[in-house]
Amino acid sequence: MFRRWRTIVMLVALALVPVLIAIAVRLTGAGSRGRGPAFLGDITGNGLFVIFTAITVSIPLFLPLTVGVVAGDSIAGEANLGTLRYLLIAPVGRVRLLAVKFVSSCVFVAAALLSIVIGGVAAGAALFPMGPVTLLSGDTVSVGDAFGRVMLLAGYASISLLGLCAIGLFISTLTSMPVGAMAATVVIAGVSQVLDQLPQFDAIHAYLPTHYWLGFADLLRSPIVFDSYGQNIVLQLGYIIVFGGFAITRFTTKDILS
Repeated sequence: MFRRWRTIVMLVALALVPVLIAIAVRLTGAGSRGRGPAFLGDITGNGLFVIFTAITVSIPLFLPLTVGVVAGDSIAGEANLGTLRYLLIAPVGRVRLLAVKFVSSCVFVAAALLSIVIGGVAAGAALFPMGPVTLLSGDTVSVGDAFGRVMLLAGYASISLLGLCAIGLFISTLTSMPVGAMAATVVIAGVSQVLDQLPQFDAIHAYLPTHYWLGFADLLRSPIVFDSYGQNIVLQLGYIIVFGGFAITRFTTKDILS
């Protein structure tokens, strides 16, 4: 997966998100609070907030888009290239193949968040001062503590996308057209976010895969509260089990014709 130019381009594009944010703030001086994404108004005072802003901006759109490409292509891409049959003749068990494809998607998610963090650190350090961070609770922590919270936030965002990886893997077993599987995965993420904003669907909000995507505020308080972290893990694990089971059921009974 990491030998493909497509993957490299997506990781570079994600790394450029914090760079573009930092350059825009530096050139325009637009740091007023209450306007733009969360943490944008804090960037001019501390470059570490470039990372927080970039992750906040990337979770709703850029990350689901790249995850949809990788997960949606996992099985459908092999079928479209005509290599799926040869993989299974190797012999490679079908469940094993699904497991490897899912793990590959998860590794990509981790790499994607790491790219954003690296881009954010580089841009923040180059264009703004770096120092102790004032948290949402009003407490001030050292740079080392702030970096620890950055990694917790990156881990939270990574976990948030695992359910979408499982959904994309399942959709990928339904078709031999990777573009369709990619699009469907991204659309599901978008629809889930829209439904999560509508009070009429309040009864199902807690079960939507995107419900806890932006619920990391407790990681930026002192002391850290891990309630949202645990709820997010349970929700994503549920999606992994359900859609992983769907993928196994579908793929193990499917006639491989390509």
